[in-house]
Amino acid sequence: MRPAQRPRRSGVNDMQVVQFSDPHIDLRFPHRAAALARAVTHVNTMPAGPDAVLITGDCVEHGHPDEYALFQDLLRPLRAPVFIVPGNHDDRAALLTLYPPPAPNLPGFLQYAVDDFPLRLIGLDTHRPGHGGGELDGARLDWLEARLREAPERPTLLFMHHPPVRTGLHVMDGMDLRGREALCDLLLDHPQVLRVVAGHLHMSLTAGFAHTTVMTCPGTDATLHPDLSRPAQLRVQRQPPMCLLHAWTPETGLNSFTQVIAPAPWHPLFDGDRWHDFDPPHGPYLSL
Repeated sequence: MRPAQRPRRSGVNDMQVVQFSDPHIDLRFPHRAAALARAVTHVNTMPAGPDAVLITGDCVEHGHPDEYALFQDLLRPLRAPVFIVPGNHDDRAALLTLYPPPAPNLPGFLQYAVDDFPLRLIGLDTHRPGHGGGELDGARLDWLEARLREAPERPTLLFMHHPPVRTGLHVMDGMDLRGREALCDLLLDHPQVLRVVAGHLHMSLTAGFAHTTVMTCPGTDATLHPDLSRPAQLRVQRQPPMCLLHAWTPETGLNSFTQVIAPAPWHPLFDGDRWHDFDPPHGPYLSL
């Protein structure tokens, strides 16, 4: 999905990527569609539009055609190309039809590399039909290893639905990723992988993995805060929805920021020459 992009920033070698996850579009619950629409507006009103948007799975709730039709309608206003991988609620065949992967890709899977940008993007298909958990089997890992070996010097971000780490929450860890140990071993030989980003948890999690870092993106509808004192239960608190912003430059490498999806205006705090007061009506004065 490659609509006309907004003008690029001044740095020709920099890149910004916004990550959404787990919209779970369901016609019975219109608030989920409204939440994804707010997320799209958030991206379109950023002062410097991203080069790409990643959606890390569970695009819809049941994999129904009418859900995907609404999902497509909601994404249509985005002014950046969208790259999608399936989650456990998705229908892989439907997504392959709606969003054919670019080359190089793994036939039969929504697994592909995007080589158009300074930061290489590789989407991994962890879908395991009929299961809440995910899988990276030998064929998918072999394909990934071949892609990494062909570009060992290119900074790379992997995106997928199921995170390859444990959370300590028994319910979520019962829907984890088969093949994570093999993925860890593979990545130890490929230091160009700067980040592994995922969804699935509806929570923000950061963890070490191999030589790199795993981050999970909360859902567009809400962020869930876990009760880790009761790991056998799944007690959560709904918090504001969030997305991740991954920013790459040759000088800084890859930095990842967590952003609340909120209908708040952008304010010029520093215009390049001088500071401006920032005193919102419901918050304290901000000074750096």
